[in-house]
Amino acid sequence: MAETQTFDERPDPERRKLLVRATGAVGGAALAAASYPFLVSLAPSERAKSAGAPVEVDTARLAPGQLRTLEWRGKPIWVLRRTPEMLAGLKTAESMLSDPGSEVTSQQPEYARNRGRSINEGVFVTVALCTHLGCIPSYYREPDSIQPGWPGGFYCPCHGSKFDLAGRVYKGSPAPTNLVIPPHRYEGSTRLVVGIDASGEA
Repeated sequence: MAETQTFDERPDPERRKLLVRATGAVGGAALAAASYPFLVSLAPSERAKSAGAPVEVDTARLAPGQLRTLEWRGKPIWVLRRTPEMLAGLKTAESMLSDPGSEVTSQQPEYARNRGRSINEGVFVTVALCTHLGCIPSYYREPDSIQPGWPGGFYCPCHGSKFDLAGRVYKGSPAPTNLVIPPHRYEGSTRLVVGIDASGEA
């Protein structure tokens, strides 16, 4: 007579733990995969960015004298960390400038109507388009690199417009006004937000 096989029907606690963990891992992965499109949809789209969504930069990551280019509303935006020497040069250049006191008020917000045309004098923010025909000037940091007495600034090689390191236009330049300062603000000591100011205005 053949032997009858018996099976232990008692639950195996270790096997149950393994199944629970495996099910949890699969469920978690499925939840993450399902959530990803939703989370991505919350971020500003490329269309929203070009339409004017604010852009941010940590100015603490800029080396002294470094110029970084961002994009806001389809325009290049420069963020320059000015050195003490650059700041000193802003005063010496004023006799050569067309609008050293930023009297043309449409070129900058009221909070940037100062010698440095900035909130934080060590950081300069501007739209990187020449006010003559919209060309992008070049950054010449070194003194005398354009002409004797040049303290450093921006030069547009297309038609010869010159600007100092606060974006103020030199006399005799084809550009009629200073470079445009976009709305911006700080959220913390080094987190710069371009595209919106402290009042919430864009």
